[in-house]
Amino acid sequence: MGLNDEVGRRLRELRSQRGLSLSELARRSGVGKGTLSELESGTRNPTLETLYALTTALNRPLSAVLSDERPPRAEQHEGAVSGSAVTAALIERHEDDEAVTDVFRITIAAGATQESAAHVAGTTESLMILSGTAVVGVLDAPSRVGPGESVCWPADTAHVYSAPHGDVHGILFVRYRAAAV
Repeated sequence: MGLNDEVGRRLRELRSQRGLSLSELARRSGVGKGTLSELESGTRNPTLETLYALTTALNRPLSAVLSDERPPRAEQHEGAVSGSAVTAALIERHEDDEAVTDVFRITIAAGATQESAAHVAGTTESLMILSGTAVVGVLDAPSRVGPGESVCWPADTAHVYSAPHGDVHGILFVRYRAAAV
């Protein structure tokens, strides 16, 4: 089954779960009824704009039509690596003329603290918290961040990760300047 078929199946399921007719979802989303019918049957390529309009009308995140499963936590990823507090799984690597950016799904273990040595000059880290509350950043001035919040710090100095009140799950971006790598 291809992407169009999978997206169509998920759209149909979400619409049915909400008890909406094709006409009603088309009205709420501003997407034509014919377009919606073709999307649900898998015969039309979905655009990002159309999928956002539909998932917004269904009061669901975009991921609800793009995937059946929840992404695994960092500790469940094959190839995840662990430190004294942090487990990280590489989920993306992006390289351009300016930088290399590694994107990790991370878990910071409850009650644990990990101090990381300085990375290559010019490196920065940004962490978006999915759940839990973390204390992260430069050693002498870490930040407390919770669900839906993010923080960025220079990672070319020693920095810390801590989860004082339970496991923390997040997405970590590590950006290395191109001249440094």
